[in-house]
Amino acid sequence: MATPRPVLIIDDDAAVRDTLLDQLAIDGEFIPVAAESASAADKLLALEESRFDAILLDIGLPDCDGREYCAKLRKAGVSVPIIMLTGAGAEQDVVRGLDSGANDYIAKPFRLNELLARLRAQLRVFDSSEHAVFTVGPYLFRPASKQLVESGRNRKIRLTEKEAAILKYLYRAAGKPVPRQTLLNEVWGYNSAVTTHTLETHIYRLRQKIEPDPNDTRLLLTEGGGYRLDARVTEPA
Repeated sequence: MATPRPVLIIDDDAAVRDTLLDQLAIDGEFIPVAAESASAADKLLALEESRFDAILLDIGLPDCDGREYCAKLRKAGVSVPIIMLTGAGAEQDVVRGLDSGANDYIAKPFRLNELLARLRAQLRVFDSSEHAVFTVGPYLFRPASKQLVESGRNRKIRLTEKEAAILKYLYRAAGKPVPRQTLLNEVWGYNSAVTTHTLETHIYRLRQKIEPDPNDTRLLLTEGGGYRLDARVTEPA
């Protein structure tokens, strides 16, 4: 199973929040977190450990127009997919929502399967876009261009397709160890010709590129019968 994707739900309707929290978490595909207002969402987004892969945003918030809040998030550099939840069916309301920076919208009452399909579609588009940028230690990681940028030293590190895929999957694991076989299956597919030795070789080469001292690994760790990415490391020891 792929690593669960954290999703922020911003809606003042308790019934909608509870339904989405229950349904999105039901099969482990997503890790939903909810806020009842823009100010509550701001607090969640400001947490140092916070990371959300998508946002479900209601238009009618108690302390802010959802479209204005969407525009504010985009201005602040939030680039993850935002899907507007709206009870307004008027075309001009939909257009305003998309113009504010939303990726998609869905009108209430919505069918959960349709919402999930749209959410998955937006995540697929985002993951392969140039806008997907992740912080990995001292680097900015751009999976689409297979590149790590270390702004402090003004250097760029080119990754192979497999190296970028490994790094991306470990990042999605949010600091948890990923077994070797799981990583093999996710990156290479169920190919019987590929062994764990192949993975270990790629991990070795990846460490040579990203670790300040490859002999003292601090970013890409061996743990729990697999590998774990400590994306919080910023400085060499």
